[in-house]
Amino acid sequence: MTIFEAVVLAIVEGLTEFLPVSSTGHLILAGSLLHLESTDFVKTYIVSIQFGAILSVILLYWKEFFKSLAFYWTLFIAFLPAAILGLLFHSYIEAFLGNVFMVIINLLVIGIILLFIDKLGNHQTEKQITTKNAFIIGLFQALAMFPGVSRSAATIIGGLSQKLSRKQAAEFSFFLAVPTIAAAAFLEMYKHFSVISEPYYLKLILLGNVISFIVAWIVIKIFIQFLVKHGFKVFGWYRIILSLIFLLLIALNVNLTNI
Repeated sequence: MTIFEAVVLAIVEGLTEFLPVSSTGHLILAGSLLHLESTDFVKTYIVSIQFGAILSVILLYWKEFFKSLAFYWTLFIAFLPAAILGLLFHSYIEAFLGNVFMVIINLLVIGIILLFIDKLGNHQTEKQITTKNAFIIGLFQALAMFPGVSRSAATIIGGLSQKLSRKQAAEFSFFLAVPTIAAAAFLEMYKHFSVISEPYYLKLILLGNVISFIVAWIVIKIFIQFLVKHGFKVFGWYRIILSLIFLLLIALNVNLTNI
């Protein structure tokens, strides 16, 4: 992986991690366009640069993380479904990672859902998130183990189904990203520690995290304002158009490598 490729992927990560468009899907599509080889480092890099993105959440919402133990309890309950299913079916899930066609189909399907998700209602008042609410949102998050679904989209849809406001659903999705992404990233980096500990690769990871942190910080601040005012339809159309573009590329026999 070159420095240019590392920077491109880090920008894509920062731009897409907290939007309901699938960061993993975008990273896989970007990697295929860059014709990146399917190496252990490339796969580990894609996961590890998410640290920068979740750090932006912690610093932007640091007061929430010191609010109460109940906050951590709801995060733990919401985290459980993906953690348990991830451990049980890790090898099966890993087989799907890098599958460009699956990413395209999931982008399309969830895109269509987002066109109509605002009909669940735009509740203006924030409610107390119960253990039941958190667990159901966690079940939605588990769907995002399939690339292209989008962890953010799944958890926000789950939040709206529990009558959270758009803002509250999005922010809870941000908070839930911290334990979920951190656990996945630590596991992946532990598995390939001998690879990422090489000086050149370590520099790429540090650079990628700095870039993803800065970009994600900006995106989060803009996204919340946009979401409250305009809802999800624009993200649905974006996903649909992007998936159709890549389906067209496949139909035209453009070489898209799986990573």
